[in-house]
Amino acid sequence: MLRKLRITLAIIMILVITLLFVGVGYGISQWIGWAAKIQFLPALLALNFVVLAVLIILTLIFGRIYCSIICPLGIMQDIYNWLGGKFKKNRFSYVKEHKWLRYTVCAIFVVCLIVGFAPVTTLLEPYSNYGRIVTSFYMRNITISIIAWVVMLILGVLAFLYGRAYCNSFCPVGTILSFFSRFSLFRVRFNESKCKHCGLCEKNCKSRAIDSKVGKVDYSRCVVCGDCLTKCQFDALHYTPKKAVSKTETSAVEPDQGRRSFLVGAALATGTAAMAQAEMKVDGGLAVITEKQAPKRQTPITPPGSVSAKHMQQHCTACQLCVSACPNHVLRPTTDLMHFMQPTMSYEVGYCRPECTRCSQVCPAGAIKPITKEEKTGIHVGHAVWIKDNCAVLTDGVSCGNCARHCPTGAIQMVEYDHNGQTVMVPAVNESRCIGCGACENLCPSRPFSAIYVEGNIVHHKE
Repeated sequence: MLRKLRITLAIIMILVITLLFVGVGYGISQWIGWAAKIQFLPALLALNFVVLAVLIILTLIFGRIYCSIICPLGIMQDIYNWLGGKFKKNRFSYVKEHKWLRYTVCAIFVVCLIVGFAPVTTLLEPYSNYGRIVTSFYMRNITISIIAWVVMLILGVLAFLYGRAYCNSFCPVGTILSFFSRFSLFRVRFNESKCKHCGLCEKNCKSRAIDSKVGKVDYSRCVVCGDCLTKCQFDALHYTPKKAVSKTETSAVEPDQGRRSFLVGAALATGTAAMAQAEMKVDGGLAVITEKQAPKRQTPITPPGSVSAKHMQQHCTACQLCVSACPNHVLRPTTDLMHFMQPTMSYEVGYCRPECTRCSQVCPAGAIKPITKEEKTGIHVGHAVWIKDNCAVLTDGVSCGNCARHCPTGAIQMVEYDHNGQTVMVPAVNESRCIGCGACENLCPSRPFSAIYVEGNIVHHKE
C-alpha cells in the first residue's frame, strides 16, 4: 500500500513539474506553479518559511518522503532504478554512510550559496537540474543542453550501479533533510521474530541503507520508497510509528549523535535562510537577412522584479522555469562563470513587453519577485544607448526612426543632427523615461548589431 501510494503521488508530481517546464500554456502554469514553490531550495531562497516548516514537519513525521514524492530529480532516479531492475534484479547491498563526503559537499554548497558562486550551486541543486534537463530538449542553448545531458547520463549510471548515490552523497537537500529524518515518527522497522535474514530487503534498497544481517535501517538515508516492504516474504518489515525501543530493535543512530545531527540540520537550514534575508535587505522579401547578434553589455540585464544583478545571483537556482515561461524569448541562460546558467535578458529575437509579467509569476525562489503590470511599467532595468556608427540614417542615408516609433514609454525622440553638412534626424534617448524593455534594440533594422542597444542598470529603480 505504501509503495503504491508513493508511486501514484510521485507520478502526479513529476507530470506536473514537467508540464510546468515545458510551458504548456500560461493559464495552466498559473494553476500548477505550486509544484515549483514547494521545492526545498527555492522555498529557502524565497524565505517561504511556511513551506520550509511543512517540509521539515513532514520529514519529522514520515521520513524523507520529499525525496521520493516531491523532488523531481529523485523521482527521475526512481525511474532509472525501475528500468535498471528490468535488466538486473537484487543488485544492491548495504554500505556505510559516507559522512565525510556528504557533509563536505553540503558545506561547500552552503558557502557557495551565500557568496553567490553559481557554478557549484546550480550543478548540485536537484530541482534546478531537473528543470534544465527538461528544457534542454527544446532550448537552443547548446552549452546548457550539453551540461543537462551530461548530468542526466551521470545520474542514470549512478542510479543503475549505486541506487540513490546522488541523493545520499552529493545532494545538499538530501543531506539537510537527513538530519531531521533520523527523528521521524514513522519508520521502516524490523520484526526480529519473523526476519529470516534472507537479504531480499537489503538487495532491493536503492538507498543501500538496510543491513539485513543485524536488522538495521539507516533512517538518515532511507527515502521511504516502500520497495523493501513489498520484497519481504516473511512480513518482517513494517512502516510503523515510533515506539519504545526493545532489545531486538537496533537504532541506526545513537541518541546523542542524533541530537547533534538535528541541531546541525536546523543550523544549516535557518542559517542559510538568514544569510539570504540579509542579502535581500542590502540590496516578406526573399533577400537573406543577417541575424542579429547580442552586444557586449557592461552590466547584464535582469528581469523586472529581480531588483539587481546581485540579488539575482544570490537567489536564482538556474532552473530555467522563467526562460521556458517567457513568451518573447527574451530570457536566456548565461555562460558567464559567476552567473552560470542564470537567466539574463537579450533582445535579438524579441523584447520585453510592458504588459508581460510571466517570469515574475513563476519564479519559485524569489529571485524575480512578483510584480503587477502597472508596477512593471515603472521599473527601470536598463537604459538605451545610441551607437552612431551603426545607425542606418548615417551609414546608408535612409530615413528611419523605427526606435522612436516603437518605444512604449516615449523615451526616444528624433532630433536634428548635422551629418556631412546635411541635417538628418537621429534618435536621442531620455534615460529618465527609458525602462530598458529593448523594443528599440529588437526593432532596429541595423545588422548584425543594432544601432541602439540596452545597457543594464546595476540596481533597478522605480519612477
